[in-house]
Amino acid sequence: MHAFRSQTCAELTKANVGETVRLSGWVHRVRDHGGILFIDLRDHYGVTQVLCDPDSPVFAEVENLRSEWCIRIDGEVKARDESLINPKLPTGEIEVFIRDMEVLGAADELPLIVFGDQEYPEETRLKYRYLDLRREKLQHNMILRSDVVASMRQRMWDTGFKEFQTPIITASSPEGARDFLVPSRQHPGRFYALPQAPQQFKQLIMVSGFDKYFQIAPCFRDEDPRADRSPTDFYQLDLEMSFVTQQDVFDTIQPVISGIFEEFGGGRKVDETWEQISFRDSALWYGTDKPDLRNPIKMQIVSEHFAGSGFAIFAKLLEQEGTEIRAIPAPSGGSRKFCDRMNAFAQAQGLPGMGYIFWRDGENGMEAAGPLAKNIGPERTEAIRQQLDLGVGDAAFFLGGKPSAFEAVAGRARTEIGETLGLIDQDRFAFAWIVDFPMYEADEETGKIDFSHNPFSMPQGGMDALDGDPLSVLGYQYDLACNGYELVSGAIRNHKPEIMFKAFELAGYGAEEVESRFGGMVNAFKYGAPPHGGCAAGIDRIVMLLADEANIREVIMFPMNQRAEDLMMSAPSEPSNEQLRELGLRVIPQD
Repeated sequence: MHAFRSQTCAELTKANVGETVRLSGWVHRVRDHGGILFIDLRDHYGVTQVLCDPDSPVFAEVENLRSEWCIRIDGEVKARDESLINPKLPTGEIEVFIRDMEVLGAADELPLIVFGDQEYPEETRLKYRYLDLRREKLQHNMILRSDVVASMRQRMWDTGFKEFQTPIITASSPEGARDFLVPSRQHPGRFYALPQAPQQFKQLIMVSGFDKYFQIAPCFRDEDPRADRSPTDFYQLDLEMSFVTQQDVFDTIQPVISGIFEEFGGGRKVDETWEQISFRDSALWYGTDKPDLRNPIKMQIVSEHFAGSGFAIFAKLLEQEGTEIRAIPAPSGGSRKFCDRMNAFAQAQGLPGMGYIFWRDGENGMEAAGPLAKNIGPERTEAIRQQLDLGVGDAAFFLGGKPSAFEAVAGRARTEIGETLGLIDQDRFAFAWIVDFPMYEADEETGKIDFSHNPFSMPQGGMDALDGDPLSVLGYQYDLACNGYELVSGAIRNHKPEIMFKAFELAGYGAEEVESRFGGMVNAFKYGAPPHGGCAAGIDRIVMLLADEANIREVIMFPMNQRAEDLMMSAPSEPSNEQLRELGLRVIPQD
């Protein structure tokens, strides 16, 4: 017999009754029923009930067992009485009577309990992650992640892509976040960087004549953490193709992503048609560039109804350049109580409040209620209702000013309204391509022009587009949004050196700096670079959605905490003086 097991804890059935077997695993829980000890023995695959009574030669040893001890047992498979069968377990028809036992690994008092659904502080869970990972939900999440990655690989291979690995130690690249720098021992005072993405290398692979590339790529960015973002590293399905248009990229990645969500989405509906929405329209309609289309609410501009109206706050606001009034429809939200709730929501977001109108049955039919309705009068109120296609029992909320100042709050209000009123279809994955991103943005204080997205993207219109106002230039850049999260980001690349130099020049990067920072890629483009483009899909976020988790750390094996610390491995740690001397570095104490 094998040294540790003849079967796993998920394999034994009624067909094994009478056999002598060997199992190894962890003591999930112990129950004492009148001198008979029942143990749920758990391994990676499942649970088997084993038992021991005073007739067993190892009864005294079994009495000493505690939760999470790792043990091996030898025993005889017996059929459970009909009334004691557990249909929830694959092994629920049998139990194993223990004849021999060996403790493989005793456990100290546990800082968190593996059995059950008891909640623990995240700091405790991350410090003892190896215990946390033994819990059923985390085991399921990590298996799901592995299966998703395997399926991604297979789908990419089936589509004719080849997997290539790109360097982990490289040069700094402007991907929109801070680099993790790595000091060089052999070149004192100089630093490598961990790649924020394989961006330059995958483009160079296209220049090298390979037609389709992909990899499951680790990426490293020194970012502030969020619930849907790791503060240090993440994995993405990275791909690139030569001789393609933007639509070619969409047509290639959509079946892969759709297939993953259909395979692992637990029967939830996956949108077949993926709408293409411009960045400008997405910001207007949804207040974000990663809209949740399960929410049917679409915001609209209603400035004309307030210009010169009796509502002085909005009327005067509209006299200022660049301002507008937007309405957030709220189907079924037409009650004073709900309107007051949303007003409090706006105040919690730092606004003085949020104007509203709601429609109800009156003595003479439908009537509009609320302070705004009284100030602007029935004619304007009716025009707003018709524009928003609302009726009795509905409401609308209003925000005004420069869009950049209130757009994000409007987007959050839209989400709050949709969730509170139960308008969101929870059993659906809704996808949309966000396209036509602006290439540049201006700093509100200094007016300085810089890239707003990926600096290596091709501007729509090529060189001609760069001769006008930089803020009007659109790029062949695109994101895929799903249920309020950005899942995919990509672009058609700028493969022409003269256009690249001009594009960087508008953002304040001179030719010498471009040559210095991206010389490898710029030089390669001088030797017959093909048109190419691609994208990257965030694996962590995809698995988070599939697992129905709200926090990305629930689908990462060993995540950092909110302060970018590894509590289990005590990282980051202080280097020794010897390490610093070897690298030619000195740590300056912080005040």
